[in-house]
Amino acid sequence: MQTPLPANCCRSRAFEANGGKWQPRYYQHNAITAALEAVAQDQRRILLTLATGTGKTSIAFQIAWKLFHAKWNLTREPVRRPRILFLADRNILADQAYNSFSAFPSDAITRIDPTAIRKNGGRVPRNASLFFTIFQTFMTGEGEPIFRQYDPDFFDFIIIDECHRGGAKDESEWRGLLAYFEPATQLGLTATPKRRHYADTYAYFGEPAYTYALRDGIEDGYLTPFKVRQMASTIDEYVYDGSDQVPEGEVELGDKFGEGDFNTRVIIEERELSRVREFMDQIDQRHKTLAFCATQDHAALVRDLINQVKTRTHPNYCMRVTADDGAIGDQHLRDFQDNAKTIPTILTTSQKLSTGVDALNVRNIVLMRQIRSMIEFKQIIGRGTQVYEGKDFFTIWDFVKAHENFNDPEWDGDPIDPEPPRPGPDQPAPEPPTDPEGPEGGSGEDEPKAKIRI
Repeated sequence: MQTPLPANCCRSRAFEANGGKWQPRYYQHNAITAALEAVAQDQRRILLTLATGTGKTSIAFQIAWKLFHAKWNLTREPVRRPRILFLADRNILADQAYNSFSAFPSDAITRIDPTAIRKNGGRVPRNASLFFTIFQTFMTGEGEPIFRQYDPDFFDFIIIDECHRGGAKDESEWRGLLAYFEPATQLGLTATPKRRHYADTYAYFGEPAYTYALRDGIEDGYLTPFKVRQMASTIDEYVYDGSDQVPEGEVELGDKFGEGDFNTRVIIEERELSRVREFMDQIDQRHKTLAFCATQDHAALVRDLINQVKTRTHPNYCMRVTADDGAIGDQHLRDFQDNAKTIPTILTTSQKLSTGVDALNVRNIVLMRQIRSMIEFKQIIGRGTQVYEGKDFFTIWDFVKAHENFNDPEWDGDPIDPEPPRPGPDQPAPEPPTDPEGPEGGSGEDEPKAKIRI
């Protein structure tokens, strides 16, 4: 049975414009309207698929704003404000959303985190309308997970950010959590078009209520186009012949290492130094840059090498932001995101910055590790697509042949002016592209440690 939303949900408070600073783009208006129409039709599972950088958090905010002021809730009677839960799988994403919802009254929003729970004697907060947390916090607890402190019908509306990721690594736990809150209307947000590897996500939420692709954003001028530089490594394959010293680890004659082994099984520091010098000599070193590395240890090595060869003088010119860097890394990221600040200028990372991190003025993305899937490839590229004044394009510096993902028929945004690879000694034949259906990278918590140093 269709249950119309109260009239004031769609009319009297159409949008919160932040003092006139925010006006919805046409696709944002369409996405908000499509989601609210699905709610009005009592659709319990709703999916919005929009490319990275198109403002999914702003869309979620506007949907929550309307439901809040309409006093929409599970009773379908305007007797109280709704209780809305925003679920992410990384603290930085939950914090980012929490800050983006600041237009709500301060007593209406709360953060569910271990510190708040400890201060409350182990009890979860209840006196709010908007709750922000991560899957991992909800899944912890002594005896039973924290989320079970809430009744199944406590939340009226749940927003699941990056819903295709499954939140915590164990998808069954993620699905079990959402099943527990089955009475709530659940809105999934993703930048991931339907593919076989994520068919379960689409089976759960159904077909998207609205879709806006990366190609659409670039063609409409809402996303920044990009150029690709195909970079040549000095070593694409290494075979140990006994002539090199091995100060760490054990290796046998004839052992062979390919791109996927570098910096996960074997470290050749001279190779990494050569790659760092290669792109540092070509970029404008004043421009903000993200370098994606194989592991957290690799990100630390690349950070140190960049700081060795840089022409800039500040000691914090390049910093690492990974799971192991904790609050210090998060502060470096906040400084990097602040467009009024120029330090740090380059961040190295492994997995942590691949999704959901807003930094408008990124001009360079350096790929120094294999990209495991088309999904991850699009998300990493999305770190540079946001529009910023004076930013006509950004550049992808590709050391790992990730550009071959552009040949996938499901790629939906072509680069501009692709450039040929720089000549390198004994350049090997191109390898096949990485498996677009392979598993997506996680938070970088459980990484292989390189065993051999040459």
